[in-house]
Amino acid sequence: MQIKDILQEKGTEVVTIDAGESVHAAIVKVNRHGFGALVVTGEDGQIAGIVTERDFLKCCGDSCTHLGNAAARERPVCPYFVKEIMTKDLIIGVPDDDLNYVMGVMTKHHIRHLPILDNGKLAGIISLGDLISAHFEENVFESRTLKDYIRVWGHSHSSRVG
Repeated sequence: MQIKDILQEKGTEVVTIDAGESVHAAIVKVNRHGFGALVVTGEDGQIAGIVTERDFLKCCGDSCTHLGNAAARERPVCPYFVKEIMTKDLIIGVPDDDLNYVMGVMTKHHIRHLPILDNGKLAGIISLGDLISAHFEENVFESRTLKDYIRVWGHSHSSRVG
């Protein structure tokens, strides 16, 4: 199975955020859409990086000391921008990549979201959950096919014995 097969079923919509947006705006967008990551675009509209839940936690855990102050919690303000916390050195996939290859890349680099580029353009994003689901479906299909083959083969050969 290839990544393009997963994208065909999942869809190619990718929620992005501008690098100049606030971290708070990114968190709101992630929460609204229920995603774990956003692809970050630069001023030129090109992909500049990716920002994930891990990036938000690291930023807030390291920097948001005002969260412990009750008065500050009433008007939370995050002074950071997406471009300050995003991952800039992207690891990407392409539609023709094999499912197992991409699983290996994501495991090796400890990433849960992989932007997919097709001829330099954003074609989608794959999560580790997407890969696990596709891998599971592929294995179930293969298992059923083999069981059907064995059942038919066994039935046709048992009638010859005698």
